[in-house]
Amino acid sequence: RAQPSAPQLATNGPGRATRRDARSPAAIAPARPPRPRKLSHVVTTSTDPVATRRFFVDGLGFRVSDEIASIGASFMRCSDDHHNLLVQPGPFAFLHHTAWEMDDVDAVGAAASAMLASDAARHAWGLGRHAIGSNYFWYLRDPAGNFAEYTSDLDVIVDEEAWRVATTLPVGGLASWGPPVPRDFLAPADVVALAGATP
Repeated sequence: RAQPSAPQLATNGPGRATRRDARSPAAIAPARPPRPRKLSHVVTTSTDPVATRRFFVDGLGFRVSDEIASIGASFMRCSDDHHNLLVQPGPFAFLHHTAWEMDDVDAVGAAASAMLASDAARHAWGLGRHAIGSNYFWYLRDPAGNFAEYTSDLDVIVDEEAWRVATTLPVGGLASWGPPVPRDFLAPADVVALAGATP
């Protein structure tokens, strides 16, 4: 089912003033935190990412959007969104994070800020913008210890012929801008501990 479109906020920039004589509605704290529009994507690991990719592509009809061939990671989609699933290698299969689509970067910031106001320890990584997928992100810890991402402005692929699958990590790594990626995001402490205990 198609999501209703979010209202487009007037923004100002150098040489362009589309919002005049008024404050931005985005600067007014909402009465309650914005809620996600939908589940955007899931990131999981596999001990055999090649077989897992084959299962989703050949078995379920997913399409590959981008890859990080050096580590065997595949961004795949079953919709027009850049990715609905990322499979990457791991010492065992585990859920790395779920991502929740918000209206825009202001909704990402407002929702994350509201969550952090009640528990600052939930902060994991963000605010930033990913290089692959182009989306804004802010990662938080969920009660189970996994990561949950608020995201917006993900690339959309409607023309298979026009899209070029990248096979390397862009210059700048996982983010075009934002704080450095925390070590715990790449190698969560609980996963490292479990992997060390695995015979």
